[in-house]
Amino acid sequence: MTHAAEEWVFAYDRTWESLLTAVFDAYALRRFPVAFIGEGEVAPLFVSVHRVVPDEEKAGRVFRTLQRKLSAGALTCLTSSLYAELPELDMPLFRYVCKAVKSARSIETNFADPDVLFVTNTYRNVRRERLRMMQFVRFQKTADGTYFSMIEPDYDVLPLIVPHFSDRFSEERWLIFDRRRRYGYYYADRRPVRVTFDDSAAIFRLPDGRLGEELRDADEGMYQELWRTYFKAICIKERLNPRKHRKDLPVRYWKYLTEKQR
Repeated sequence: MTHAAEEWVFAYDRTWESLLTAVFDAYALRRFPVAFIGEGEVAPLFVSVHRVVPDEEKAGRVFRTLQRKLSAGALTCLTSSLYAELPELDMPLFRYVCKAVKSARSIETNFADPDVLFVTNTYRNVRRERLRMMQFVRFQKTADGTYFSMIEPDYDVLPLIVPHFSDRFSEERWLIFDRRRRYGYYYADRRPVRVTFDDSAAIFRLPDGRLGEELRDADEGMYQELWRTYFKAICIKERLNPRKHRKDLPVRYWKYLTEKQR
């Protein structure tokens, strides 16, 4: 009588350190997963579950191997792709790392490999969303002098844009808040800090991110109107191309853009 091979599912918290720990565990235990699940997710029936506990030493050993096998750009691709928050990325990313560790040469440009291609395309989407957020963030000055912006990106790119704004507005106080994921970064004294708010906080009562008059600086309304006037003035009616405009500035971002608000 033969027995079916035992199948394993790895449960992890979808962080980079946990993924690298999962790779280490797979080789050390000789248990390679058929799927990954996130924290709190229910595993499929008739499989064994290995819960990955993030381990800095294990992850570090795998990462140092990757550093020898891949370019800095490829490492950025791997780490940034996780911000896509796609459950279907788990296995391709795991297999990509395993293949990179085992290969004698870099696999980063082997786009005939479906895992390399999927991870690379995911990274490109995340990178595109990061660039759009850097372009489309609109700050409002609050009554206490803090600059506030609300965003709702397709991917969790807020941590990826914080360095840009920390460098560009290093002397200011600002808060960028991701409404979809319900957290933000508050920057003051040259240091960004991750923040969350209670569900009853006023910030959740801003459907389009606009501050009420009681919360904003006395001159903020005037500056917003000046920006809308400028935006309207630079539009040349004879050259309007609505299709290209929506391509360059997708409608899903208009909600929080000052120039699109009335």
